Amino acid sequence: MAAGLPSQEVVAETWSGIGFRLAGQPMIASLGEISEILHEPRYTALPRVKPWVRGVANVRGRLLPIIDLSQFFGATSSAPRKQRRVLVLDRDEIFVGLLVDELFGMQHFPVSSFTTSVPDLPQQFRPFVVGAYTGEQVSMIFNFRALARDQAFLDVAV
Repeated sequence: MAAGLPSQEVVAETWSGIGFRLAGQPMIASLGEISEILHEPRYTALPRVKPWVRGVANVRGRLLPIIDLSQFFGATSSAPRKQRRVLVLDRDEIFVGLLVDELFGMQHFPVSSFTTSVPDLPQQFRPFVVGAYTGEQVSMIFNFRALARDQAFLDVAV
């Protein structure tokens, strides 16, 4: 007459990240790489810098360089200003704001859907994409640490 034991649910391990669109491509970033997300702030243009360096913004008393990431990769953003967001990196002596086309917010993926082979990956993203999660769409994992070490990214002067 005793009641049966409750059924055990199988819990799938998940990976969480911040989803965004960059040059028309859906990307995700590890939660540990992004320290803050901002609306596009007002910034002051800088002379003698590459065109993808938008300028510098004052964010709570700190000067934050604003980089248009789509333009860095050779694409133009058609996203309206109110839709764009700035992902702030603040670690290992790098403090920079990366302007992306659109933010999707926090996303969760089953660990089992991870793959290191990314089909149709544009050439300019290859050094910075470490894999992807598949599902309704393929979301590429963007490695901001690799970007912060890239000499072309660090060389902003004209």
